[in-house]
Amino acid sequence: MNATAKPAGNHERRAEVSSALARRLPAHAVLTAREDLFPYECDGLSAYRQTPLVAALPGTVEEAAEVLRVARETGTPVVARGSGTGLSGGALPLADGILLSMGKFNRILAIDPLARVARVQPGVRNVQITEAVAPLGLYYAPDPSSQIACSIGGNVAENAGGVHCLKYGLTVHNIQKVAALSIEGDALELGADALDAPGYDLLALMTGSEGLLALLTEVTVKLLPKPQVAQVVMASFTNVEAAVDAVAKVIGAGIVPAGLEMMDKMATAAVEDYVHAGYDLEAEAILLCESDGTPEEVAEEIAKITEVMREAGCTRFAVSGSEAERLKFWSGRKAAFPAVGRISPDYYCIDGSIPRGALAKVLRRIAELSKHYGLRCANVFHAGDGNLHPLILYDANVPGEFERTEEYAGNILELCIEVGGTITGEHGVGVEKIGQMCAQFNPAELAQFHAVKAAFDPPGLLNPGKAVPTLNRCAEYGAMRVQGGRLPHPDLPRF
Repeated sequence: MNATAKPAGNHERRAEVSSALARRLPAHAVLTAREDLFPYECDGLSAYRQTPLVAALPGTVEEAAEVLRVARETGTPVVARGSGTGLSGGALPLADGILLSMGKFNRILAIDPLARVARVQPGVRNVQITEAVAPLGLYYAPDPSSQIACSIGGNVAENAGGVHCLKYGLTVHNIQKVAALSIEGDALELGADALDAPGYDLLALMTGSEGLLALLTEVTVKLLPKPQVAQVVMASFTNVEAAVDAVAKVIGAGIVPAGLEMMDKMATAAVEDYVHAGYDLEAEAILLCESDGTPEEVAEEIAKITEVMREAGCTRFAVSGSEAERLKFWSGRKAAFPAVGRISPDYYCIDGSIPRGALAKVLRRIAELSKHYGLRCANVFHAGDGNLHPLILYDANVPGEFERTEEYAGNILELCIEVGGTITGEHGVGVEKIGQMCAQFNPAELAQFHAVKAAFDPPGLLNPGKAVPTLNRCAEYGAMRVQGGRLPHPDLPRF
């Protein structure tokens, strides 16, 4: 069943922190009533819920800085939140902490079509950027499935990707500069207007840091020219292994598709019933492979892709004949998560990355684990770069089923590590995978992560308890075993 929320905190503590905030922010920007706090108690990973002590809704950079100063002065943890679409619990509030909403930071500040950049506030929605620059023939490449709702600040915090990340990269490859506030409320600027910046690459360090280092207040994103043409090949396969082989053959042929996605039979059935994208319901797996560029480039690449798909044993394929049909093919993949939500009371979305050569092995093992735990699992993922998104279906109202789901998910993540992969590709660690961090990294590496955190946030008030495990976390996870009377991770913080 869903994790039980802890008490919201004593009245005295709430009164102290809310009074301090009220002296520096407009009255409407400080929320303390329980009914006002409920909307902030979880992100997209709704299995874990927690009501914050207080919520602050600053509308300016200076007001945001004042929230951080209050946090510092009162020793109160603070969790930043964007649109709340994250899938790892990264924006999960703390019972004794401030929930700092960046929802009011939702303006596009400037667009420079010559430099091909846009300056935006962190609350701007991902797709909003592309919509704003479309008349200029430009677009923003990273396109998470939640792009109509997710905010660019959250994309930076989690280093989000999307179906086009194979060719165009993750968020880290598509931003040029950020402005941020330290825990002291001081302004920081990382990156540069030029293509490179002097000194250490702190911009890359900030990207994917999950709110542990600073509070983002502005992002300069890179823009790309919109391709003249884009087409999608949709190919069906009678078994998952053949589809995986086709993925390897496409990449091996020197083709770098704009997108290369795979869905298994359970996922396609759920999607087709939901959006009617024209998917083959008899196929055990389907691939969506997109080419973009000039008409000549696309025609040549599509011909190569279809040839490779035939050689790999595809039983049926279709090539989008118009932009409307291309979007229709992609609509199913984009709607996979809500579609699966229609066939199960609850589902748990996993995010892990593996070498492409291990895809078949990992998918077989996921199927075996599905039988072992008695839980259905639909697979939807970025096949081109090995980023998996297994969706485990469960019912939180059935005693013990959520715990089995967590165990199943943990096994999948450890399998990713076993084959040379990682526990996350774009969703972040948050609270969901913090135990597996103990398996992914050794004590020296974890100690360095804590050192970086301490350099940016000495009091440890920014999103504590997320992403990087402490000694106690690793002990709870089970990776910490007393060996010869000594703990193998003695250098990790114990708080």
